[in-house]
Formats: sequence, structure tokens, C-alpha cells
Amino acid sequence: MLSLILFRHGKSDWDAPYGTDHERPLAARGKEAARCMGRMLSRAGQTPELAVSSSALRARDTLQIAARAGDWQCGMRFESALYESSPSGILAWVRALEENPASLLLTGHEPTWSELAGALIGKGRIRVPTAAMLRIDFEIDTWQQLDFGLGQLRWLLPPKLICKSKD
Repeated sequence: MLSLILFRHGKSDWDAPYGTDHERPLAARGKEAARCMGRMLSRAGQTPELAVSSSALRARDTLQIAARAGDWQCGMRFESALYESSPSGILAWVRALEENPASLLLTGHEPTWSELAGALIGKGRIRVPTAAMLRIDFEIDTWQQLDFGLGQLRWLLPPKLICKSKD
């Protein structure tokens, strides 16, 4: 069995100075949510073997902050293929992975994450809120076998359910 955790980047700061969408940073609220979600994943004993983020600044920072806060001991990298992609593009990227981690975490964006999650569980309608994580399990042996409709949604956790809000 393989597990995929989708992690939507934290709340971004639309008022911060940035040149392109790719460079838009996290807001303070997004950083705090990333810390909280990283700790939650560790406390639940579900840290990934490999964590990969979109190359966008807000996604990279979300992953790095969460991993640091949760003291994750996993491989981590950034991939431009996860930025402005589609569910079929993400599927192809995962199938091409050289590694075969039992648990893979991907940090990325909307609307791709909601569409991808729905497709992986088979025509489901899922909304992935900002900084939320969800886990989908697959009865497969390698990521090359991944396909739409094969997954079982195990949990979806928005930060507002587990993080203390300062709003």
C-alpha cells in the first residue's frame, strides 16, 4: 500500500511586494498554519518518506516551515512541474518518480489539488482549503501503477480544525 498526502500551501500575502505569482510569499497566518500542520503530521506519526513541493515561493516555504516545525526526517525537494499543473500532469509526474516511497507528500496549489484528489478517489468532489492536508491510500506496489479512481480518502484536515486561530 502507498499513501499520498496532498498539502495545499498556506495563506499567501497578496499585499507583499512580489514580481510574479511564482514569487508571492506566505502571509503570517500561512506560516503559522504550516507550523501547526507540520507538528500535527508528526504527532500523528504520519510524516512522509519523501516530500516534494511546487517551486513557487509560497509552496516551498509552506513545506520547509512544516517540516522544520514537525522535525520531519525525510527527503525533500522542489519541482517546477508541480506549479501550474493539472491533475493529469501531476499523475504523469508521480508515475515517473525514480523513488518508491511508501508515503509521498506533495505541496501545491488550487484548483489542481481539489481536482486531483477527486480524480484519484474516482469522480469525487473535494475542496482542499488553504494549508489543509489530505491522505489518499492506494492498494498498489509502485507509483508507476498510480491511476485515477484507485484511491481511498483516509482523511482531510483543514488547519481551522486543529490550529488555534489568532483571527
